[in-house]
Amino acid sequence: MTKVGTYDVAIAGGGLAGLTMSVHLARMGYKVILFEKEKYPFHRVCGEYISLESAAYLKLTGIDIFQLGLPIINKLIVTAPDGTSLQHELPLGGFGISRFTLDHMLAGIAKEAGVELMENDKVTEMEYIDGHFQITARSGNYQATVAVGSFGKRSNLDVKWERGFTKTKPSKLNNYIGVKYHIRTDHPKDTIVLHNFLDGYCGMSAVEEERSCLCYLTTAKNLERSGNSIVQMEKQILSMNPHLAKIFAEAVFINRDPVTISQVSFDKKNCIEHHVLLTGDAAGMITPLCGNGMSMAMHAGKIAVGLIDEFLQGRISRDKLENDYSAAWDREFASRLKTGRFIQGMFGKPVATNMFIRTMKPFPAAVRMLIKQTHGNSF
Repeated sequence: MTKVGTYDVAIAGGGLAGLTMSVHLARMGYKVILFEKEKYPFHRVCGEYISLESAAYLKLTGIDIFQLGLPIINKLIVTAPDGTSLQHELPLGGFGISRFTLDHMLAGIAKEAGVELMENDKVTEMEYIDGHFQITARSGNYQATVAVGSFGKRSNLDVKWERGFTKTKPSKLNNYIGVKYHIRTDHPKDTIVLHNFLDGYCGMSAVEEERSCLCYLTTAKNLERSGNSIVQMEKQILSMNPHLAKIFAEAVFINRDPVTISQVSFDKKNCIEHHVLLTGDAAGMITPLCGNGMSMAMHAGKIAVGLIDEFLQGRISRDKLENDYSAAWDREFASRLKTGRFIQGMFGKPVATNMFIRTMKPFPAAVRMLIKQTHGNSF
């Protein structure tokens, strides 16, 4: 393949972090190329609740969520496998919007900002050679001064780079599957619910067009126990929680075939690999119990943009770019990830989860503290 072009920044992956970064950088005058292996609009496996900590940054990008008439979510309900529930206010709160809609809007804004958006184009290599990156994609070879990986939960690049989490044996933290539906139900628009069941949990929150997103994570072993049938798993395992049994029996499923993903890992990851800056799930898969992965992804992208600008202006070295990004990432997110993994360890086992919910229920101050430790501030 011949070389197609040279860029200041090349981004692999067109999720929220990649898209908002690309817009931000392009408006600063940089030549940016963004690769997305799918074509917009498309659905992703994702709980579609986004913390309001990201509202100001989205507005800066060009999306004022308060002008879109979206559900504003300020209550949390958590249920145990036996149906016991705990309710609490969300101090900052969030909003609901499908990734189908939000990513498509951001992709349009990126094109208008001058980003070269390569859809249906998968990156197969990002190689650092003599101070620049050689990027290999389906469409050709490219060169960039800075490379960013925003490619999601598991990528061919992860395997190529032999990242640690791709080589570890299956465990509670690294062998999840994700399943997502859009449904119609009488779910309150101001509430996000987290229903626990054996070795998994299911989140539900309202999105646009009078729909709700229902998305759950569970172990691959649960699917095996159910004869590798998602329908049977929902009947035999998820529906042991009476709240989930009611949803699966009564809700209208807009698309009965769900969007799915496998081999989801919550193992710790580095936020830099082979000089590539990583954002979002590529830098550390965010458990639903950490607060909000989508806002964290965009926040990491904003941090990276500031440092990339410093580097491209010649004010800092590449070493300082990488060291400062890594330090800032840890400062902002390491504690949230740690707390989320701790809470996740309490869930999934019915007896322990039932006890945890019953124990926490009379102590709203303790619940408030956990929420605070898993949520960030406006950025």
